[in-house]
Amino acid sequence: MIQPITPAPASNRFAALLARAGLDWFLLGLIGVVVLAYFQPGLGSKASPVPWKLITTIGVALVFFFYGLKLSLAKLQAGMRNWKLHLLVQATTFVLFPALALLARPFFGAEKGELLWQSIFFLCALPSTVSTSVVMVSIAGGNMPAAIFNASISSLLGILLTPLLASLFLHLSADSSQLWGLAVQLLWQVVLPVGAGVLLNSRFNAFADQHKSTLRTFDQVTILLIVFTAFCDSFAEGIFSSYRPADVFKLGAGMVGLYLLVVILVWALGRMLNFPRADQIVAVFCGSKKSLVHGSVMASLLFPASAATGLILLPLMLYHALQIVLASSMAQWLGRQVEPQAATV
Repeated sequence: MIQPITPAPASNRFAALLARAGLDWFLLGLIGVVVLAYFQPGLGSKASPVPWKLITTIGVALVFFFYGLKLSLAKLQAGMRNWKLHLLVQATTFVLFPALALLARPFFGAEKGELLWQSIFFLCALPSTVSTSVVMVSIAGGNMPAAIFNASISSLLGILLTPLLASLFLHLSADSSQLWGLAVQLLWQVVLPVGAGVLLNSRFNAFADQHKSTLRTFDQVTILLIVFTAFCDSFAEGIFSSYRPADVFKLGAGMVGLYLLVVILVWALGRMLNFPRADQIVAVFCGSKKSLVHGSVMASLLFPASAATGLILLPLMLYHALQIVLASSMAQWLGRQVEPQAATV
């Protein structure tokens, strides 16, 4: 007897539709916490009785501990040989992006424009993502060991280079005691947890692999809390009062332009250096990404007393969402090109 085909539940069809569009619950969650912060800014602001600062501080330390726990030194060593590719990826992340932001600075005028430019430069000073970059390289048929190496090294370099670039070009108003306090915060909230995780990798790496989905969810929830409290403070202080929806739309268009410009430049540089296709894919996907994890954490550390932290995170949130949508489409297109070539070999 032929069993009738049961249609998939509407919720599953909706989730599949979102996945094809490059969206997931986390991106929807980002929109949700910003909307909640707009209507209930007192819930997550400094005036709230909930100890948000303590909660997010502990969450940040655990995020970086789990990151170190998943960081295999053996995999890093396996990808170290291709130094030209590594140099291009890291130079794209920490030199090309900041240089483009500096070139765009004359187009931002008064105080309103200056704050917006600072938020864009902060985005450009951030390291690449880890999991997203590696996944996109895998879909596109790129060099996986090199992708793992570059994404991991970029995150480690960002611990040092992002605060350094921010202090050099954003002119953070801090005296020596404040800078020393920032260094101590970075040490015990970021460096030490990563180091502890790396030291325990050989013993607990299997645990991290087994629970990687749960750990990823924990990372995302921590980011949502940081974004929520940052926007609560910004809305409570009226930081966005002078910005219209059209300004946000223009900013989003600018983030698309920035992403595509970097992709085109990196692909052209890869061709000039005679990289094989698999290495060009690594250069493009690892070099063009920016990490929302590092951005959320660094913003809370570099701008701890600023009500403008929500605005600082706005370009990064837009770039994060857009890079996933654009990179997913690009990776699938490149992957489809690789499949016929493999079939003819």
